[in-house]
Amino acid sequence: MMELMVQQNTQAPIYIYACLLKGCTRKKALAEGKRVHALIVQMGLDSNIFLGNTLINMYAKCGSVLDARQVFDSMPEHNVFSWTTIISAYANHGLGEEAIDLFQQMQQTSIPPNTVAFVVVLKACAGIPALEQGKQLHAEIMRRGFESDVTVGNTLVDMYAKCGCIEDARQVFNNMHIRNVVSWNVMIAGYAQHGLGKKALDLYEQMKKEGVQPSKVTYVVLLKACAGVAALEQGKQLHSDIIKIGFESEANVGSILVDMYAKCGHIEEARQVFNNMHERDVVSWTAMIAGYAQHGLGKEALDLYEQMKQEGVQPNIVTDVVLLKACASTAAVEQGKQIHADIIKSGYKPDVTVENTLVDMYAKCGCIEDARQVFNNMHERDVVSWNAMITGYAEHEFGKEALALYEQMKQEGLQADFVTYVVLLKACASTAALEQGKQLHEDIIKSGFSSDEIVGSTLVDMYAKCGCIEDARQVFNNMHERDVVSWTAMIAGYAQQGLSKEALKLLEQMEREGIKPNEVTYVSVLSAFSHSGLVDKGRQLFDSMCEDHAVTPIMDHYACMVDLLGRAGCLADAEDFISKMPIQPNAVVWMSLLSAARNHGHVEIGRRAFDSVVKLEPENAAAYVLLSDIYATAGRSDEVAKIRKEMNDAGVKKVPECSWIEVGNQVHAFVVGDATHPQSKEIRAELDRLVGLMKDAGYKYDLSFVLHDVEGEKKENALCEHSEMLAIAFGLISTPPGTPIRIKKNFRICRDCHDATKIISKLARREIAARDANRVHHFVDGFCSCGDYW
Repeated sequence: MMELMVQQNTQAPIYIYACLLKGCTRKKALAEGKRVHALIVQMGLDSNIFLGNTLINMYAKCGSVLDARQVFDSMPEHNVFSWTTIISAYANHGLGEEAIDLFQQMQQTSIPPNTVAFVVVLKACAGIPALEQGKQLHAEIMRRGFESDVTVGNTLVDMYAKCGCIEDARQVFNNMHIRNVVSWNVMIAGYAQHGLGKKALDLYEQMKKEGVQPSKVTYVVLLKACAGVAALEQGKQLHSDIIKIGFESEANVGSILVDMYAKCGHIEEARQVFNNMHERDVVSWTAMIAGYAQHGLGKEALDLYEQMKQEGVQPNIVTDVVLLKACASTAAVEQGKQIHADIIKSGYKPDVTVENTLVDMYAKCGCIEDARQVFNNMHERDVVSWNAMITGYAEHEFGKEALALYEQMKQEGLQADFVTYVVLLKACASTAALEQGKQLHEDIIKSGFSSDEIVGSTLVDMYAKCGCIEDARQVFNNMHERDVVSWTAMIAGYAQQGLSKEALKLLEQMEREGIKPNEVTYVSVLSAFSHSGLVDKGRQLFDSMCEDHAVTPIMDHYACMVDLLGRAGCLADAEDFISKMPIQPNAVVWMSLLSAARNHGHVEIGRRAFDSVVKLEPENAAAYVLLSDIYATAGRSDEVAKIRKEMNDAGVKKVPECSWIEVGNQVHAFVVGDATHPQSKEIRAELDRLVGLMKDAGYKYDLSFVLHDVEGEKKENALCEHSEMLAIAFGLISTPPGTPIRIKKNFRICRDCHDATKIISKLARREIAARDANRVHHFVDGFCSCGDYW
């Protein structure tokens, strides 16, 4: 209609153009707004200050700050509303620095800022945050006498709180002559945002005493505070107040109540609130689904999602992320794929958070190729995207791929964060990839993360697991701040090397420095005593932990004690210890006893331990192998055959033994009898050479643990082709003389390979560090650091 009027040269009143622009603003109709702008220009009204201000507002509200600025810059004159509107446009779009800069330009003009201008620019300061500029504005507000304005006061409280100055925020709040419900809400929210839940709740009580009626926002903020600190009782009291006031039927209040109960561990109460809600929106459904997911109830979360769809409620991005996390936690890949399909069908615009969660879900469900496909197809990738994919590779022991992706990440100019380094260091530790770990250490120093406690602790762990205990200690000593995790990592490092004296000494130093050991710390020290055969010291520490330090033993402590007694040959004591445990022993405890029975050839105890393991974990292949070894050592071939049959009938698959060695920044993996390596012939020739030298030196094979139906020379060949022997032989032919060799094995090194490696270290004049499932062995000149006790 307006375009028709213009074509007929009919002049419309200015307010008509303003009404059209406001309509476009309400509907976010940018294209129509531009058409109105064109008409204004065509009619020669673009110099009108009122229409100029309205155009700035329209463009800003429709998301086009650039167009808003162009209008502002083209205006022949400005008033206070012009400046306030353009400053607000920048502030509302997260461009706080530009908003502050514009306000400073305004101050250089003859137009004095009003209270609205100060409110807008204070919000910009809160969003950045820009504390110093906020303080300068506060001083200017005082000079102009605007501090008595309640909206200005509320915004000052909010600015100080969001800039981390909660005491300054409270001082402004206390000095306010007039306070409305918003004032109280802003101050309560400030406390809640800083984790000061108690102060937020105290202020709520003061608010009620002063006769101020709380609003829905008050309760939403307070319930979030209760959820953050798991303050269930206060949350219940708030729930009671909400019912009295009549806010329970409000969807947003109900959703926060669901979230509060779920985060306080009361999922049934959360569901009851959810069920009683008269109206449920997508936020309500998402809160309940998230509650289930947070408690590991993936099935319930997915069932609720199906109910949500049946009731016609469309999930949003948050719902999708929560559901995908539920699928990841329960390895529900089929449901995850269905949700992925639903997301695509909904015609969603690519969202980096959803895509990151998809990568994580597929990786955690073991579908590493699907994860990589999602990763490759992402239009935009942030550091979380790279971390999710790197973590997926690392957790599935694709260390090489994880490190290659890290190199690609660097080439694309993205800065790794501490999560990236922690994940990669763990990958290096898992495969004893020392050289790559050292390269990462250099990158960490360059990027400034070496002072991070978590990164430092992971570096300690990596060096220790690669057999470099001195390097681990150096990293530990150089840490500026050390928490219980750092100390425990170093103690665990000593434990893995069997250095019980050093572990105990460090525990005592830790206590002297006022760091309280946690459950994991005691597990590490008990493990060190176990590997050193210090039974009495282990018993004393266990008793002291319970009686003197009031630490309630967890399953790992009991498993360590069984391992300690079992390794020392005190199998009857170990079995008696299990019978007296105040909690039901798990499979790990019984496996410790079974392993000890295998090492000491105790058939009866071994059988009882085996029976207990398979009751708890019917598919535990290691239990079958250990019992088979016990029978083989005892010469009971019929029982060996019977165990094999039971294993096959139960469909239990043995996990292949595997050893890794790093040569030339590349990790090589070997399994028993491996002939797939490109240098297999050379490796075999080196083993034959070593066998000849070992025989000349008088070495005899210990064949007790070789399968009973393998005879003579075949037994010797079987032992020579163990994965650790292949890895060592490859290391000998691939590295210069005198270079230390470091390998890692996923199972315990057998006695024969252990004895053979001692001789090889002497014959080859090499230091050999071998980390098995129990500890790190250092072989030097015919001796092992474990003293043949492991």
